[in-house]
Amino acid sequence: MSTERLINFGPGPSALPKSVLDKAAQGLLNFNGTGIGIAELSHRSKDFVAFLSNMESLIRSQLDVPPTHSILFTQGGGTAQFSAVVLNLLARHRLLHPELADNERVMDYVLTGSWSKKAFEEATRLGGARANIALDARRYSKDGLSFDNVPPHGEYAFSPDPALIYYCDNETIDGVQFSPDPSAQTSFPWARLPRERGGLLPLIGDHSSSFMSRPIPHLSEHAVIFAGAQKNMGPAGLTILIVRQDCLVDVDAAAKLGATPIPLCLSYSTLAKSKSLYNTPSLFSIYVTGLVLERMQELGGLAYFETLNRRKAEKVYAAIRAGEENGVFQSKVQLGSGSWMNVVFNVLGDGAEARFLSGAEKAGMKGLKGHRSVGGIRVSLYNAITEAETDTLVDYMEKFVSEASLQTV
Repeated sequence: MSTERLINFGPGPSALPKSVLDKAAQGLLNFNGTGIGIAELSHRSKDFVAFLSNMESLIRSQLDVPPTHSILFTQGGGTAQFSAVVLNLLARHRLLHPELADNERVMDYVLTGSWSKKAFEEATRLGGARANIALDARRYSKDGLSFDNVPPHGEYAFSPDPALIYYCDNETIDGVQFSPDPSAQTSFPWARLPRERGGLLPLIGDHSSSFMSRPIPHLSEHAVIFAGAQKNMGPAGLTILIVRQDCLVDVDAAAKLGATPIPLCLSYSTLAKSKSLYNTPSLFSIYVTGLVLERMQELGGLAYFETLNRRKAEKVYAAIRAGEENGVFQSKVQLGSGSWMNVVFNVLGDGAEARFLSGAEKAGMKGLKGHRSVGGIRVSLYNAITEAETDTLVDYMEKFVSEASLQTV
């Protein structure tokens, strides 16, 4: 059995910085000098409450979260939020518009990949309003079936007064992400969004696989942002929420008006009132996430990681383009729609993908196999992946292309 750590390009649970893991291992035995391990500590102890408060402050300062929004911590991953956002935002809409019947309420969904599709399906299943597809990117794909692009702004068809508007910033499976360049047609269409009478947007941003990798555009205009920690931040078991305070509604009052009753653990107002301690949270996941945030701040915060992540992604995409020119690789995403976090491509030729994966593992790299639903190669470049590790992969890709080209001569 090998004792060496491999380079983990897996999509999540993903790589974590070794310095954080070393410190977390110490914390399992003795958390912050308390003499008690973090997994044994009371979640209501002053030491843990202070740690949780500091973690909230680190997120608020690094993402520049305004005081109009609460930062909450819960469990269930992004998938639980597919349900929670529907229930909480429909409760809010019920309180604002008690006169409307369920079939007069609309939830708009932007479908750019497998996860936004799953969120839409859950909204359809829960009911309470009509789930509307404001955009289906498959209509603009090369084969008419795949999620391989972010369509231009003019293709979105939002409802006049939706109860919520959902989008997924980065599609982990399909390798599609909205451009951070506001002038690009593959950016999110902010100017086309329908506003409520008070100017607010009922906007839901699923940032699970891009959270803390670069700034969130128009963060203050979101109603809810959610992210599972297990991509850029920590182990699975923690979900981070940024909720605008007008969305912390009285869910029981909404239920009396006909809204679906919300389990208290899914109620944003319950989480806020209890300071994210309504039930026992995942202490170890929170601890590691807090250590990651401390490390981020020491390295220069979000600006540092945005620059680093852009550079890592550009290197891998350049290697793919070089492989395409030699007939060895094939990008799976249209130009301008590619993810910084999850880069996807095919290796062309019989048995070529298996040889690529086998060679990568021999070179100390794992987690490169694409999702079972779409196949191919997927390179996950989360924050913990260093530039040196990215260079190791790029060198291997270049060598693979060179050897494949020689075989065809």
